[in-house]
Amino acid sequence: MTGTLTGVSASSVPDYEWLFARTRAGRERGPGAARALLDALGRPDARFRSVRVVGTNGKGSTCAMLDAGLRAAGVRSGRFTSPHLTHFEERVRVDGDPIPPAETAAFIAWARAHGGDAAFFDLTLALAARVFAARGVEVAVMEAGVGGATDATQALENVAAVALTNVALDHVGVLGSTVAQIARDKAGAARPGVPLLTTAAGEALDVIAEVAAGVGAPLLTPDTHPDLFALPRPPRLEGPHQVRNAALAAATLRTLGYAAGVEGALDATHPGRLERFTVDGRTVLVDGAHNPHAAQALAVAVPRADVLLFGNLARKDTGATLAPLLAVAARRVFTAPGDLATPPQDLAAQHGGDAVPDPALALAHALALTPPGGTLLVAGSLYLAGQTRALLGGA
Repeated sequence: MTGTLTGVSASSVPDYEWLFARTRAGRERGPGAARALLDALGRPDARFRSVRVVGTNGKGSTCAMLDAGLRAAGVRSGRFTSPHLTHFEERVRVDGDPIPPAETAAFIAWARAHGGDAAFFDLTLALAARVFAARGVEVAVMEAGVGGATDATQALENVAAVALTNVALDHVGVLGSTVAQIARDKAGAARPGVPLLTTAAGEALDVIAEVAAGVGAPLLTPDTHPDLFALPRPPRLEGPHQVRNAALAAATLRTLGYAAGVEGALDATHPGRLERFTVDGRTVLVDGAHNPHAAQALAVAVPRADVLLFGNLARKDTGATLAPLLAVAARRVFTAPGDLATPPQDLAAQHGGDAVPDPALALAHALALTPPGGTLLVAGSLYLAGQTRALLGGA
């Protein structure tokens, strides 16, 4: 196996079909496969500092704020997040900009020859690390996929801090059926001597504190270090939950010595998180809330809308995710953001509303139901958020 992409012949058009087909199904979870890829590439992750961002919700927004803060502090930054909303290259950014498809194409050509049986997420992580090292990134913000100890990002070397947003029930078939079990896996991202910052609370925080103490990771919270988590003003991203994410980003920046970037972090934007569009005098709010905890936060941020457009994947707890949003809007349109979606016909029959499986037709129908000057809320899936943004002309 070779550690560089030198000599790899690749079309400038990436073979996305091959990459997307490499699902986790049948492959063992954990950092082993990712570590093997990184080693084969010559340990690029050792050439920059990483900030791992783990948690149930808010990871993407926290990553966006951290990335913006690092750039505001004059740091050459990288950002690895998932999923993408419109284009694959959104997952890997350098100084805020997505990488060009040609870099993806070259990596896929290398991976087909040298990547063994690695899964999609492991490959994407390795691509990010390779790009960050080659482009001279100083600090990379690395979003975990699922969990902490069992996630591929656990393979990363040179981790400077771990930011843990919160813990709630999600991915229960993988991480555990209780908050305590999920918290233990996510807190497993802790490393000896590496600051672990979190805005988690309650039972989850108790477990996180136990794990941190066990490995010797300094634990920083709003209660133990209020000055670190203090905000000079609210963030640009809307919703009370974003205040917590912003506090975590600010505390992480200050801990790493980049306090000068806090103002920049608060100015960060992040597509698909209460993103506003205007269509023929109607406001469209697009949010990727896709589990009960995120939906509850969204219902607090948007207590009233005229119409709800909702679609959720069947592997999620669709009923619990939809429940807090039912009171937001009396008129509902249900759709299918992919082949693995909860059937919209079932949701319409159970909760009242219209079933329009095609997302484009569903959006048109929902807009027609929304009165002039009214508000349409789109939620239930990051995939639906991406589809809606594309239909509305989101960049």
